Amino acid sequence: MKRIAFKMFLKPGFEEEYEKRHSAIWPELKQLLLKTGVNDYSIFWDRETNILFAVQKIEGEQSSQEIGTNPIIQKWWDYMADIMEVNDDKSPVSIPLQELFHME
Repeated sequence: MKRIAFKMFLKPGFEEEYEKRHSAIWPELKQLLLKTGVNDYSIFWDRETNILFAVQKIEGEQSSQEIGTNPIIQKWWDYMADIMEVNDDKSPVSIPLQELFHME
């Protein structure tokens, strides 16, 4: 299993809405993520910068950001596009982060 981290950008004023939408994550989305090997997924919010910091453990080769051809993922991206910075295909602007330290 490997860990990956990335950052995304929340639009100002949408913190509660972002949390609300994720607390009611669609069952089909959760099932898809688990099926593709994404688990132990956390997203943290830096209130000073509105940066979202995500960490995933994945079993396999693809993170949640790499399965964008799936219709469920595309529907979720569309659902979240009004409250996040997104690319032309409505995927969240996502910047991979390099791990410099890990302690088990």
